[in-house]
Amino acid sequence: MPLYEHVYLARQDITNQQVESITKSIEDTVKDEGGSIDRIEYWGLRQLAYKIKKNRKAHYTMMNINASSETLKKVERQISLNENILRHISIKVDKFEDGPSLMMNSRSTESSE
Repeated sequence: MPLYEHVYLARQDITNQQVESITKSIEDTVKDEGGSIDRIEYWGLRQLAYKIKKNRKAHYTMMNINASSETLKKVERQISLNENILRHISIKVDKFEDGPSLMMNSRSTESSE
């Protein structure tokens, strides 16, 4: 099956539990369609480069999805109907990165300084 890196940005005023429930619903959709999610990374509440729908910050979440393109279309439709999601992007990749993503590495170096 194709491999996808999927990132979504959720509104700043929702709780971490609501972000987790969005992630869980995406995970359930992928699993129901016979796919799998290899990794989920919550990047935290981060500053946006510009306002999106009156939000200056957003909850960032990245998922490594191993599923068919039809499954990904269902996930993207589900996300586009959710009013708490500001933006999302899915990128087809040849293979997933080993270890934490660059965003997680940059956060660990920021905290150690």
